[in-house]
Amino acid sequence: MDHVILHALNGFLFHHDVVEDPVVTYEKVAEVLFLALLAGLFVLGRGLARPVLRRAAVAAGASAGLALLVGQVVSHLVDRPRPFVADPGAIHLFAAHAADASFPSDHATAGFAIAVAILLRDRRWGLITLAAAAVLAVGRVGMGVHYPSDVLAGAVLGTLVALLLWTPLLRRPLDALAARAGAVVDQAGARLRVVRG
Repeated sequence: MDHVILHALNGFLFHHDVVEDPVVTYEKVAEVLFLALLAGLFVLGRGLARPVLRRAAVAAGASAGLALLVGQVVSHLVDRPRPFVADPGAIHLFAAHAADASFPSDHATAGFAIAVAILLRDRRWGLITLAAAAVLAVGRVGMGVHYPSDVLAGAVLGTLVALLLWTPLLRRPLDALAARAGAVVDQAGARLRVVRG
């Protein structure tokens, strides 16, 4: 089933430039977009207006970092070759990519860790981010850099880590960190406004 889905998505992109171009562009800028989202949520949570957004941004960053760390360990243990390496004659590669291990997908791991961490704290932003993570995961398969099971494993790993950090024992220190970081940023912003004014 892994190969059937891979070849179907990869072939679809190859034959449909109108879909290929936006997917490849999104894949190239996705990391920056997710980081901008976290920064934006942190800024939107300024002061007492929406502190939950700051907590979401900090938890999402922590979830992604921890999930990626675990993913690297798994990747070295499994050492699965990427589809374009395992079957170069049958896979269309749409962008240059390192021939490193494929399982689990780092993009899916981070994307779903971020999305689920945000979803647990803010439904609207969480659903938007979850959709972005799903498109990212499917796009990675379509581009020929991952098997479906790679992105599925990354999605599960990212989700589990986000859920782990949602447990009260770990959530409280993350919320406190978000409050402290927010206070520092707010104070720095206030000082900058005074200097400019």
